[in-house]
Amino acid sequence: MKRLANPQLVKRLAAATLHACVALLACTGLATAQIYGPPQTQTYAPARLLQKVGINQKMGAQIPLDLPFVDESGKDVTLRQYFGKPVILALVYYQCPSLCNMVLNGVLRSIKSVDMTAGREYEVIAVSFDPRETPNMAAAKKQTYLKDYKRLGAEQGWHFLTGPETSSKALADAVGFRYVYDAMTNQYAHSSAIMILTPAGRITRYFYGIDYPPRDVRLGLVEASSERIGKPTDQILLYCFHYDPTTGKYALVVMNVLRLAALITLGALATFLIVMFRRDYRAAHSQRATT
Repeated sequence: MKRLANPQLVKRLAAATLHACVALLACTGLATAQIYGPPQTQTYAPARLLQKVGINQKMGAQIPLDLPFVDESGKDVTLRQYFGKPVILALVYYQCPSLCNMVLNGVLRSIKSVDMTAGREYEVIAVSFDPRETPNMAAAKKQTYLKDYKRLGAEQGWHFLTGPETSSKALADAVGFRYVYDAMTNQYAHSSAIMILTPAGRITRYFYGIDYPPRDVRLGLVEASSERIGKPTDQILLYCFHYDPTTGKYALVVMNVLRLAALITLGALATFLIVMFRRDYRAAHSQRATT
């Protein structure tokens, strides 16, 4: 007990406690800085149509994988053949004057910064909900984005589909994507978002707007793949960040960060005390041996 009253040991314990408090405050400050605002619905349509446009999240819902579509080469396909890996799904139409291009541009920016490649670790599927669009339109759109993506083999992993309205509408309903055709402008009113699905076709994440942070997309793919994609550091990030369905983003969980910081602090203090006690014990033993 006298050893515990050692002034040097007390100073060291005080310093360790101070560092622990600083670490906890730093984590709390970081958590405060990671608050996101609500998603903004982007659409260009008369106000009378806005009530019919939106997204109803259906987390965990299974999409119908046997819906018939046509790929960019004109071949009849079903969604099932693209699954077996996590999937990024974008519901768009290729002749959209603005918003759909922004959505696809956002996907491109994001996956260019992710250290995984479409076609190898995951698939990207763009589905047109305009039944008037053709495989030629889909092929032209695909070439535009593949040219900028510049990843080997990506042509096997980024798909642009067209098809009958029954298929696109059934898919949109399955993921809760509500859109409406405006005959006055000959355009579709719709929201902007992408979805991430598991290899089995279940919805795991929605990302809103036209900008999808690469970190969030990567974490979404890691989660969707049941942790089979990614690096060990992803597990730490997944603990510190959780998916907030109200914002469509990953937000820092304050309590999780504090728990993690507390565990690290306790481990450091325990190690420090063990080292100090062992050193004092050896010093006392050596002193007795010399006397």
